[in-house]
Amino acid sequence: MKVEHLNKEKRFVVYEEDDSASLNYGLRGKTTFFMHTKAPEKLEGKGIGTALVEHALAYAKTKGYKIAVLCPFNSRYVRKHPEWYAYYDREYHQNVPSSK
Repeated sequence: MKVEHLNKEKRFVVYEEDDSASLNYGLRGKTTFFMHTKAPEKLEGKGIGTALVEHALAYAKTKGYKIAVLCPFNSRYVRKHPEWYAYYDREYHQNVPSSK
C-alpha cells in the first residue's frame, strides 16, 4: 500500500478502489497536530488508517517534531503503541503516561 505525503496540503493519502483515505495534520512550531483521519466505509478494515498514522508518526519523528493527537483514531493507535508517548507535546497532552 502506497501512502503519499501531500506536503502543501498537510495530509497523507492512500488511493484505492477509485477512492481515497487521508490523515490531515497541522504544524505549529515543532509540533505536528494530527487533526483528522477519514476513510470511506468501503475502505475501512483494510489497514489503511493504520498505515496513514504510522507514516504520519514516522514523519514527525524524522523531522524531530513533537505530536499532539486530536483525532480519536490516531489516539487509539498511540494508546496501543506507548513507545510514541515520548513524542507527545506535554503542553497539549499533560496527562499522558511515560513511555513503557
